[in-house]
Amino acid sequence: MDFQEAWARALKDTQIVRTRVSSLHTFDDTRVPYIMLSPSSVNDGDTVVRKGEVVVQRPSLILPPNIPQFEGFDFDEVEAGAGREMLNFLLVRGISIPSMKYDNRTYSLDVFEGDIPRAVAHHANILEREEDVRTGLLTGHEDVWPFAITIFICSQVARNAEIDLRRLMEQYRNNN
Repeated sequence: MDFQEAWARALKDTQIVRTRVSSLHTFDDTRVPYIMLSPSSVNDGDTVVRKGEVVVQRPSLILPPNIPQFEGFDFDEVEAGAGREMLNFLLVRGISIPSMKYDNRTYSLDVFEGDIPRAVAHHANILEREEDVRTGLLTGHEDVWPFAITIFICSQVARNAEIDLRRLMEQYRNNN
């Protein structure tokens, strides 16, 4: 699958079931845990469960504008050399991502014996019982997981923009 097909498939099939309730930190790094559920390509009817977190680092003045850094996303699994082309690909489509460092760390890859709806219900129930407001829950295809995680993180950054602006203005007022 080429880069264009992978992106289109991720856009079409990624579903953010449960967003992170907690906002991202404006002045510090934020750990954004996630659970991504994908239909198993090996065992029909089972679900691949990928657990991890993306560390969204606060903006840095050293980085040039609109040049985010992605680590741990393994875009090369989709297409050789795709990691280098990711930003160009998004920029050509008018998509701009804030200049931050996004570091993905997958810490668990498991199989849930059941289909996606059962896996979603199971994991949503666990998150609710634990009163976990930090972890996002999403579904998508395993072969385009880096794009699905990117879509999830970008949605969280976009949701946080208004809060960040308010916090920055409050800090400015308090310092002057």
